[in-house]
Amino acid sequence: MKNTPSQLKILSIDIGGSHIKATILNIKGELKMEYDKVATPAPASPENVIKAIQTLVKKFPGYDRISVGFPGYVKNGVIKTAPNLSTKLWADFDLAKKLTDVLGKPTQVVNDADMQGLGVVKGKGLEMVITLGTGFGTALLMDGHLLPHFELAHLPIKEGKTYDQYIGERAFEKEGKEKWNKRIQKVFEILKTVFNYDTLYIGGGNSDELTFKLDKNMKIVTNADGIKGGARLWLNDDDSKTKRAIATPTT
Repeated sequence: MKNTPSQLKILSIDIGGSHIKATILNIKGELKMEYDKVATPAPASPENVIKAIQTLVKKFPGYDRISVGFPGYVKNGVIKTAPNLSTKLWADFDLAKKLTDVLGKPTQVVNDADMQGLGVVKGKGLEMVITLGTGFGTALLMDGHLLPHFELAHLPIKEGKTYDQYIGERAFEKEGKEKWNKRIQKVFEILKTVFNYDTLYIGGGNSDELTFKLDKNMKIVTNADGIKGGARLWLNDDDSKTKRAIATPTT
């Protein structure tokens, strides 16, 4: 007997530069188990990451669908860039197909910030989601619709440095908390000017390190909030306040 949409269980996976996290959700995005995680392997090749995922979910309860957030540019489930893992190793790797084959369930793969965006936005106006972690992730949604993904992290910001290099984890460790916060304030001013968003959501492990007062239309969100986007990848447009119809442009 097939599960109805309301009974679907979704394995939601977040692949990060330091850890791979996973949980089981129902279609409403509610957790059916606590998060579990393993360290991201080094080197983080497709083969090693898939083995780590297999180990992580081996004892998980049953699931019907798989959603994956990946730190790079993803087009139709195929990895195009993986700056914090290794683009050379990942370029043109069909992660969605491989996980479908290995784990035996239909799989969707999107950029990790896009998946977090689906999980946290309200579906009103222009909403921007950023992640402050190993690198700098970004997603844009208009009235709940994912806009085509841009890897803004690789734009230059100062003296030949990209956003990743300017405010990523390595910059935090090298420059220290105080200087890093000053850099973040500069970045936030740029984002306000360029995007004029209605709401900015701030996620990622380093969001806890912010020391300055945020604007009223800025909100810190957690990984628990963001991973709910894994459920919304499998909702029909009529059932969801967030949509992914134009999340990945096709050729």
